[in-house]
Amino acid sequence: TNLTVLVQQMISGVNNFSLLAIPFFILMGEFMSEGGISEKIVDFATLIVGRFRGGLAYVNCLDSMFFGGISGSAVVDVSSLGSVVVPMMVKQGYSPDFSVGLTVTTACQGLLIPPSHNMVIYALAAGGGVTIGSLFMAGAVPGMMLGVAMLLFCFLMRKHYNFPMGVRTPREKWGKIILNAILPLFTIVIIMGGVAMGVFTATESAAIACVYAFILTYFVFRSAKLRNIGHVLKRTLKTLAIVLTLIAVAKAFAYMMVELRVPDMLTSALVSISSNKYVLLLIINLLLLLLGCFMDMAPLIMIMTPILLPVVTSSAIGLSPVHFGIIMIFNLAIGLCTPPVGSALYVGCAVGKTPIERTSLHMLPMYGVMIIGLMLVTYIPAISMWLPTVLGMV
Repeated sequence: TNLTVLVQQMISGVNNFSLLAIPFFILMGEFMSEGGISEKIVDFATLIVGRFRGGLAYVNCLDSMFFGGISGSAVVDVSSLGSVVVPMMVKQGYSPDFSVGLTVTTACQGLLIPPSHNMVIYALAAGGGVTIGSLFMAGAVPGMMLGVAMLLFCFLMRKHYNFPMGVRTPREKWGKIILNAILPLFTIVIIMGGVAMGVFTATESAAIACVYAFILTYFVFRSAKLRNIGHVLKRTLKTLAIVLTLIAVAKAFAYMMVELRVPDMLTSALVSISSNKYVLLLIINLLLLLLGCFMDMAPLIMIMTPILLPVVTSSAIGLSPVHFGIIMIFNLAIGLCTPPVGSALYVGCAVGKTPIERTSLHMLPMYGVMIIGLMLVTYIPAISMWLPTVLGMV
């Protein structure tokens, strides 16, 4: 009988209308990747900041901010932008390890800046008490804050790393570069604007953005051939199969944890350590950072949300479920950059042909920047909650 219940939980885990947003967001990212949209974003970022000393380092931060609002996936960001930016940086004289490390770190903006299918997974794991739209709005400011923090890091370290001089974009190319970038970036307006104004739901915005990306790639830019669309769909299905399988199994595991009263025991254990909510939040952050090093993001969200959400929303801590969602996603985004299981780190090292051990060492200061950003988001709720509160979504 228990086995039957677990199978039922697995089915209910993926039998949810909100999950339809995930295949649409994944497919949209694949369309953009297939169409070489990343190159247009890099050109646009180069136009804005490429002329300064260390210009390509700033470009790396800025293009991830733009592309994060299109793809919603750190791995897609690293593979698409990394294959364009890393060779450019190495050719201009940047260290390959620094180039890969910066690409991997800045790609994590894509998990916070909407759209992010991990936010859809969190909304599902939270049991319906959190809307996807409120999470999208809550992630926008922390995501951009991370991008600005990385820009500041590159600016402060420009002499330490001896960054090369930047390259100016010829004025006659400005018009074409801006036009080529505005069209893909309009995807962010469709998703964020549509959801914020209540024109459509997050799931509907994903479908509309997917159709828009399809038209842009195959009919406007004509940068990919329709006869190759089978490969795009195959890659999407492969990714989707992994994500949905992980969600199904994690849902059953989370159900078992709740049945065994693990959340109650964890709450009691944490409160027995300290009654100070700031200390408790620090312990939860350390726990999530540690788990993020050894497990992938989607299953961790499904497993840990039902366990930790009752703890953080209890009177001892009193966090908003939306705020906690951003804290969790930020934590696990750092996990994607850390060995031994960081998928974004592995993809980055494969793209840049650098050893993981050496690249990880070069990334230590960048991890520091990300953790400072995480602490700010954790202890200053307004960073996450300001935008959804203004829009009346929480």
